[in-house]
This record gives sequence, C-alpha cells and structure tokens, in this order.
Amino acid sequence: MAPPKLTLYLDIISPFAYIAFYITKNSPVFKKCEVTYVPIFLGGVMKACGNIAPLEIKNKDKWINVERKRWQKAFNIPMSDDTPKPFPQPTLNTQRALCAIEMSQPEKLTDCFGALYQAFWVENQTIGKPEVIAPVLTKALGEKDAKSIMEKMSSPDAKKRLSENSDAAMADGAFGLPWFVATNANGEKESFWGVDHMGQVVEHLGLERKDEPGLRAML
Repeated sequence: MAPPKLTLYLDIISPFAYIAFYITKNSPVFKKCEVTYVPIFLGGVMKACGNIAPLEIKNKDKWINVERKRWQKAFNIPMSDDTPKPFPQPTLNTQRALCAIEMSQPEKLTDCFGALYQAFWVENQTIGKPEVIAPVLTKALGEKDAKSIMEKMSSPDAKKRLSENSDAAMADGAFGLPWFVATNANGEKESFWGVDHMGQVVEHLGLERKDEPGLRAML
C-alpha cells in the first residue's frame, strides 16, 4: 500500500501558509506522509479567481492577525508578534527563486522555504528584495549555490515554472493559501483550504493525531 501523500502550495507572503508549512515539516503526525511543497504566486491566483485580499475586507483586516496568533500559540510556532512592514509586499522575486531551487536543487527546497519564512515572519525582513533574499539563501545553500540561484531567479525558466505551479494550484481548486491536496493510502484524493482544516487533512490521510494541542483544537 502506498504511503499517504500531501501537496502543499505556498507563498512566503501568507502567514497561514507559513503555519501550515511549519506544522507539516515539524509535527510527528506528518512523519509517515510524503509532503511536497510547491511555490506559487498567491497574488496571481487570487486575481485569476477574482478573490479579495483579507486586508481589503472590513473587520477581516483586523481579524486575520488575531487568528494567526491563535494558531501560532496553539502549535508553538516561532513568529513575530508584529506583521512585517510593509504588508503585503511583493514576493515575485522570492517565489521565482524558490522555483529555481525546485528545478535545480529540489532536495534543498524545504530548507530554503524554512529560511525565507524565518526571515520574513520571524525577523520581519523585506523578503522580496534581492539584497535580502541572497544572504538568506547563502545561509541555506552556501555562497556558490546561492549566487547561482540569484542568477536564475529572473530567468525565463524560473518565471515559467512559477506560472505553471500557480496554474497547477488553480487546477487543483485553489483560491487562497494554504491549499492542500491530500492523497491517502487508498489513492483517494481530496483538496482542503486553510490551517483550520488541517484536522480534516489528517483524518483523510489516515494519520495518527498523537497528543498535539493544536490538532485537538481542530474538532
């Protein structure tokens, strides 16, 4: 029987995508699951769907920060209390760099996602600027490989991959992040949206919840 598989579409800009990334990467619940992280451009997906950014919706613009802090606390996720400034901010460069890594060094993609999320959501660095991306990737990849990725970041191939990944997310039904595509051991495939539906993701995948306070909150 095949192991359960999970595809998680991500953009560094989304705090809830970061929370989903952190949980799936670090929680023992997901250790027996094959997790694939896919960089997409959230702004493009939302525009294509006609979706509205939460910060443009009255009351939700304030609620979103309350909600992210609740999940941060529930899962003990390192995250600054302050929202990065400015917010939102462009992440095209960041996501293209991740696509370049996905194509040339896929085994390093998870580490690079983690390093960039750390820089943005913990350290509040301006993550879309090349002068910020480069030293973050240098720590994750080493100077030589980071320089190569920075050169590839603006290449037609990186741009094409980001567009293809975003189209794939759309084809899988995405309209926001985090977007999960979960395939259980029986080959049954379902899509889920949002950190608050991760309990359903775990249930569909047939994973053991263990004794995690955050998952117990997802009743």
